[in-house]
Formats: sequence, structure tokens, C-alpha cells
Amino acid sequence: MGMDVFGKNATSETGEYFRNNVWYWRPLWNYCEEVAPYLCEDVSGQFNDGDGLDAEDADQLAHILFSMLADGHTQAYEHAYNKRVAELPRHECNFCQGTGIRTDQIGQDMGMPTRELEDHVKVLTGRSHGWCNACGGEGRQDHHDADYSFTVENVRKFAEFLSDCGGFEIC
Repeated sequence: MGMDVFGKNATSETGEYFRNNVWYWRPLWNYCEEVAPYLCEDVSGQFNDGDGLDAEDADQLAHILFSMLADGHTQAYEHAYNKRVAELPRHECNFCQGTGIRTDQIGQDMGMPTRELEDHVKVLTGRSHGWCNACGGEGRQDHHDADYSFTVENVRKFAEFLSDCGGFEIC
């Protein structure tokens, strides 16, 4: 699933269309809400229901994002975001019940219980065989929030879109 963001009155090709999958869009929009709450708080930005900003507000958000990029705020935010995500607790894999070996019918059909592990997983687990496609054979998975990415480059691309979109709708 993704968010397709269409410019309402684009002045360039850059302002016609912006797309993010949900794993990049949610942190991007959360950042927009944080740095410009008075512009973004009334927009249902986490849904693709046609909501958005008019031309004036989109342009104002672009200026704010460019300012945050220029003064290093966005880069610091990315660093803090990645640090927080890296510190999230891992959890027991629900496909192998923490064993690292998927033995349900799908696992059996795909030969997972007898599959040889990669060298780094052998070192971590102390075994040479038995795998799970959900956790890579480790028995533990990253926190769900680790699936969401925040990057300076994504903010820059969105700001460039905003500058030329003439307002937008999230579809």
C-alpha cells in the first residue's frame, strides 16, 4: 500500500505527483505534523482519502521543510529516529515460536527445517540447519516500528514536490 499524492495545479513535472509506500510516508507525514502542526494537524495525512493542502499551505510547508533541511534539523531528526528504532526491543517470532525453525505446513513444504543456515546465523544460534523465513532462523524479529523509514532525501523530494504542486490531494 502506498500514498499517491497529486498536485492540484502543478507548475512543473516535479509538482505533478509524489508517491511513497506506507513504510516511508507515515514517518514523513509525522515529521510534517511535528514541524508544522498548524498546517498539518487538520489533514488526514495517514489516509489516502483525498485530503491535502491548498496551494498557499503547501508552499508554506515546502519553505518550512527546506528551512529544516538547511539548518540540519532534518538530519538530526533522522539520526535520532534511527537511534530510537535501533533501540526498540526485538520480540519472539510468531511463525516459529522463537525456535528459529519454521515447522508448520508451509515450513515443511519449503524445506525450512532442514535448510542450511548462513554462517552469521550459525554463529548466533549455535546450529547449522533449520530456518524460518520470518526471522531468518534467529527466532526473534525486529519491532514492527523498525519497518518504517525516515530519510533526509525523502523529505527533500517531498519539499521539492510541495514547491511546485499548487496544492495537493493524498489518494
